[in-house]
Amino acid sequence: MAKRHHHHVYVIELSWDVLLEPRFMKSNPDYQPGKPCVYVGMTGLQPDERFDKHKAGIRANRFVTQYGLRLLPALYECYNPMPYHAAAEMEVELGIALREAGYGVWQA
Repeated sequence: MAKRHHHHVYVIELSWDVLLEPRFMKSNPDYQPGKPCVYVGMTGLQPDERFDKHKAGIRANRFVTQYGLRLLPALYECYNPMPYHAAAEMEVELGIALREAGYGVWQA
């Protein structure tokens, strides 16, 4: 029987207030003002379930807990679901692509 792929990449829009965080800005020297700030992650859960856990502080990234606004499915839905290793690679690739497009990106 074939394995069911259940891993997902996801992108969360962050409030522009995250730009006041020195660590965020240091990680985004080529950020283009006006472009979105985002968190890119991967999970074995559905993205909306993972977002809820971030906001509740469960295995959460501080920037998402504090600044997370909403999921941006247009940036990731076409990739999901996928095997674990593909999701791990896609998380990095998607972060790089968004950063190259001028987005402010945070990844754990």
